[in-house]
Amino acid sequence: MKGEKALPPKYLMISVVVMVALHFLFPGPRLIPTPWNLAGLIPLALGTVLNIIADGDLRKVATTVKPFEESAALVSTGAYRISRHPMYLGFVLILIGLAVLLGTPTPWVVIPVFIVLMERVFIVVEERMLDDRFAQVWLDYRNRVRRWI
Repeated sequence: MKGEKALPPKYLMISVVVMVALHFLFPGPRLIPTPWNLAGLIPLALGTVLNIIADGDLRKVATTVKPFEESAALVSTGAYRISRHPMYLGFVLILIGLAVLLGTPTPWVVIPVFIVLMERVFIVVEERMLDDRFAQVWLDYRNRVRRWI
C-alpha cells in the first residue's frame, strides 16, 4: 500500500535476505565449522519464542503490536519485565542465530545495521508515544527495565 511505512518484520526479512546474499557472494573464511554452526538454532529458536510470548503479552491486554499506533495499555509483565522491546530483541536473536548457522563473517555486518534501524525508525518514536500517553507510569517502567536487555 502506497505511503504505508514498512513494519519491523519486513526489516527482518530484508535483513535475512541480505545476510544470505552476503554469505554466498562474499563469504570470507569459515569462522564456525559444521556441526558447531548448528548452535545457531538456539538463538534462532529463542528469538522466535520471545516474539511469540511478547506478542501474546500485548494481545492479553488488547493493545496494538504495530508501531506508530497508540497503545491501549502499557505492558510491563511477561517478556516486558526483561526488555522494553522484547520483539526487537527477538528479531536480533533470530539474526544472530542465522549468522552462526551461516558460519561466515559477512552476515554479521547486517546485525548492527538492523539494531540502529530499529532504534531510529521505531524505538525512539514508540518510546516518545508511550511517554506522551502514560507519563509517570512510563517513566517508572523505563527506569526499571532496560531498552534491550
